[in-house]
Amino acid sequence: MVLKLKVIPGTYAVCRLDADADVPGWASDGRISSITKTDEELSIVCLEARVPKGVLSEKGWRCIKIQGPLPFSMTGVLASLVNPLAEAGISLFAFSTYDTDYILVKEEALDSALSALARAGHEIKN
Repeated sequence: MVLKLKVIPGTYAVCRLDADADVPGWASDGRISSITKTDEELSIVCLEARVPKGVLSEKGWRCIKIQGPLPFSMTGVLASLVNPLAEAGISLFAFSTYDTDYILVKEEALDSALSALARAGHEIKN
């Protein structure tokens, strides 16, 4: 499987708020954001610069988009990205939308991640 990948500009953060927290306005500012609520937490992916001080967050992520849309019947999409990155010792955070998937890798690992994904046959678009 060959996927077309694009690095999205900006540095992102993954944030954790309490499960009963309201979605804050800063969570949806920016080009890409993801908001997931469970019984245990409210998880937000957004531009790092939008995260207020004091919010529990992991910063310094870069975002790689899989060019979509991807059909729901397509299998192995994330595995085709996760496996080469795992073999290269690169951690990731993944999230999905209706049309496609995104992965976040730490900024300092971006070049290595793109090299590993290219070696696995994926196309990196600018």
